[in-house]
Amino acid sequence: MSTYKCQSCPLRAKYDSKPNSFLGKFWRFHINFCPGWRGYFTSLPAAEKQALRNKYNFMKY
Repeated sequence: MSTYKCQSCPLRAKYDSKPNSFLGKFWRFHINFCPGWRGYFTSLPAAEKQALRNKYNFMKY
């Protein structure tokens, strides 16, 4: 998990602060196919995965 920069990604921070901004929307679109996000997401424990699914309305993986 420490090899992934997804937790401190500037685009993710932009989504968290302004989800309707262009960059926020781009990040949300991007996580659907980003191999880094997939690795990061699948490396998380089940409880954290569920929290991210709820927060970002993310249903893949």
